[in-house]
Amino acid sequence: MSDTARAVLSVTGADREKFLQDLVTNTIPGINTGLVYAALLTPQGKFLFDFFLLRREQALFIDVAADRAQQLIRRLTMYRLRAAVSVAGTDRAVSRGPGEPPDGAYADPRHPALGWRGYDGQPDEAVDWDAIRVKHCIPETGIELIAGQSYILECGFDRLNGVDFRKGCYVGQEVTARMRHKTTPNKGLVTVDVTGTAPVGTMITAEGKEAGFLFTQSGGRAIAYLRFHRARGEMLAGATRVTFTLPD
Repeated sequence: MSDTARAVLSVTGADREKFLQDLVTNTIPGINTGLVYAALLTPQGKFLFDFFLLRREQALFIDVAADRAQQLIRRLTMYRLRAAVSVAGTDRAVSRGPGEPPDGAYADPRHPALGWRGYDGQPDEAVDWDAIRVKHCIPETGIELIAGQSYILECGFDRLNGVDFRKGCYVGQEVTARMRHKTTPNKGLVTVDVTGTAPVGTMITAEGKEAGFLFTQSGGRAIAYLRFHRARGEMLAGATRVTFTLPD
């Protein structure tokens, strides 16, 4: 089975590479070596879409969450202006699996534990992806990555190879660059220990004050968004106990 939660878009036209290079957080030439992970932001630097980019013949493919595909097409079309670019859906299916990529597949650029992604009909392999995401604190669209709210550096895009700080301007670049130069981040996604479970998005409190939100949970651990100055000792997400130790 393929991953029906994903859709593949095609960007064609003579200006396709410059068009995307001027919009997204990563560098399009990097596609020469396989998949590139990137995001499209608001002008205020907030997350809108994350996706994988792949060069194929006379097109660039975009592997994006299926329920965000039409919104992405509309957003890219809005930016098109007079560029020689066309954006459309395709019938290609996405498949995933652990380990080394089979023929025709590509290593997931975010983390080695995420294995490979394919676009040519390979069978999907059953894996507990949530457990892997929690272990390595890897956010997912619609869960930890919230359109119009999240900032990509608070969500770890720098360690997930999702942003190139050396490239020129892109939408939201100024805000992202300023956040990078903060001496100490004061909030962001981290992996925490949990006792019990709580619905995704449950508020975390510490001494009665909001300290963050709890997201994906697996095997006694979870991804949480925390305000680090309040995240001390044992916290609560509903009836679930949450423990986080700030790294030295």
